[in-house]
Amino acid sequence: MTAATAPAPPAGVQLTRRQLVVLVLLTVTWGINWPVMKVGVSGLPSAPSAYPPLTFRALSMLLGLPVLWLAVRSLKVPLAIPRAHWPAVARLTVPNMLVWHVVIIFGVQALSSGRSAILGYTMPIFVALVGFFVYGDRLAARQWAGVAAAALGVLLLLSEEFTRLAGAPWAAAGIVGAAAVWALGTHMLRRSTVPVPLLAIVFWMTVACAVVLSLLALLFESQRWRWPQPPVAAAVAFNAVVIFGFSQAAWLYLARTLPPVASSISVMLIPVLGVFSGAVFLGEVLHWQDWAAVVLMVGAIALVLRSR
Repeated sequence: MTAATAPAPPAGVQLTRRQLVVLVLLTVTWGINWPVMKVGVSGLPSAPSAYPPLTFRALSMLLGLPVLWLAVRSLKVPLAIPRAHWPAVARLTVPNMLVWHVVIIFGVQALSSGRSAILGYTMPIFVALVGFFVYGDRLAARQWAGVAAAALGVLLLLSEEFTRLAGAPWAAAGIVGAAAVWALGTHMLRRSTVPVPLLAIVFWMTVACAVVLSLLALLFESQRWRWPQPPVAAAVAFNAVVIFGFSQAAWLYLARTLPPVASSISVMLIPVLGVFSGAVFLGEVLHWQDWAAVVLMVGAIALVLRSR
């Protein structure tokens, strides 16, 4: 995997060397995790073997929680949440984590990792739409242009899925729906009045999500439980340590130390890395719709996130 070059921050934001390194590593790890997840639930292309998707995700989160706990504690953030605010945390967990993690792992199993990445990272576009229609935020003309470009990219991918007998249009639509729900959750989180540090809320949301996913895996997949093969075990370990350990902590660090727009820059390269790392490592065939969607999505996100 070649090193990724982090995009320049918006005017007025100065990144320290440490922040720049964290931003590049975060972008790379989240980007290449799409083919890693594909291996985790579908096996290697040379030896395909479906693994229970909820079990894969639950194992990754449970094994990653101690790493995340150490990372959050190293920032000296108190984790206690008053009992009266637990219902609010539960309401934030459903759209911000639970729906996304359940839907996306089934979507990756049904679709290529690159296509899943493109569809999943329409989330910033839905943030703009939810802000406008639900919360009354005003959108500039360039932001409406970004929404239109993202919609065209999604339609291109869905149309290609419908033209193939082995396609999975409902999986593609499900990922887009999960991105929209995550966008709603992002607004809810930003407007949350729970009087505790955001890092504590995110940690306990991860705990709650891990518990629910474990129960779902026990209920629906326990008859298919088996010891994971080495490629699947490696994918679980990568997600546990790198994604739910390092990447989650890295995102929290950037979100805490940078303005929201600057910390959101990393999402612009993630779907691109997802597409091309899937082609390189898994031999996924890229269609013209994928190339066009990459251009449209990156352009759309750039238009929506671009600072004045």
